[in-house]
Amino acid sequence: MADITLDDVTKRFGEGGNAVVAVDDVSLDIGDGEFVVFVGPSGSGKSTLMRMVAGLETQSEGDVYIGDTVVNQLGPRARDIAMVFQNYALYPNMTVEENMSFGLKMSTELSKAEIEEQVTSAAEMMGIGDLLDNKPGELSGGQQQRVALGRAIVRDPNVFLMDEPLSNLDAKLRTTMRTEINRLQNDLDVTTLYVTHDQTEAMTMGDRLVVLDHGELQQVGTPLECFYRPANRFVAGFIGSPSMNFFEGPVEDGTLRADGFDFDLTERMQSSSEECDEVVLGIRPEDITLHERANVDYEFEAVVDVVEPMGSISYVYLRPRRQEGDQTFVVEADGKQPITEGEHINVKIPEEDVHLFDAISGETIHQRTLDSEAEVTVSEQT
Repeated sequence: MADITLDDVTKRFGEGGNAVVAVDDVSLDIGDGEFVVFVGPSGSGKSTLMRMVAGLETQSEGDVYIGDTVVNQLGPRARDIAMVFQNYALYPNMTVEENMSFGLKMSTELSKAEIEEQVTSAAEMMGIGDLLDNKPGELSGGQQQRVALGRAIVRDPNVFLMDEPLSNLDAKLRTTMRTEINRLQNDLDVTTLYVTHDQTEAMTMGDRLVVLDHGELQQVGTPLECFYRPANRFVAGFIGSPSMNFFEGPVEDGTLRADGFDFDLTERMQSSSEECDEVVLGIRPEDITLHERANVDYEFEAVVDVVEPMGSISYVYLRPRRQEGDQTFVVEADGKQPITEGEHINVKIPEEDVHLFDAISGETIHQRTLDSEAEVTVSEQT
């Protein structure tokens, strides 16, 4: 097993003024046996960062350590890693057993019997022991993914690298495979880096998240830290589904003048925002409440634009009645609550659940109130 350190790593593609910075000065420490998820939108640099750990890309600046060894000049084979790709990369003319054993035959001195034993053990672990004589074309997508994972397991590497391995699977199978990968990583206790653009995968799988945007590191923390204590507006909007709602406006006499409603800031909010000409109020859909009665603190009237029934819950898209624009926000409501398009309804934004962000920099200037340590354990953000 091994820990991983990225020390001021930068990757540029191209030269001079035409160079594209794919990863910009990222430093990161990943512990031995930790499951870390690189998450961000397309083009954020997450796959490039993983490929530099793998040795498939050479960093323009900085150092990559696996354990105590600087691996800048080492090729992928010498780094003792195993990688699982989005497209599985199985040899179509080989059986499952041959695909899983190929790497061992090429890179080790193990005997045929030892290789067969390791392959059989890994296949049983992945639930594909009865498929060893099949070829990839005879397997479902989920079975092919299990073969790819099994091929990585037999290598017994120091580090697993997984680059969007579930993106080709249907939604139900992705859920099943998420559980399988989590169980597998817990059983093997191997340092694992996992790349995804799906924040649901990131939230449910990682010990820690590494949130990236345009090649820059936005936040490193546990899934709940990133959800409840986002470092900036980008993280707040990216982590969580549906995304956090944002309302921007100037602060006048302790009141945020948003488009369509006013929000009186508490003393703590005013203190946090006194250096900002304009702030952005953030509130998650599940924290907003809908009321029939009016004249409640932090309440305003809105018009229902669209209702999306999801079963036990509904996503209700609304516009403040006094709003001049056409921007909507979303509320998570009880699925049994009768709400119809065009209806006028009263919306309450609880002040204890509000985040505030600097409208210029996007940095968080006020975090929501947490009721207890049981809700989330939050470490200091750097």
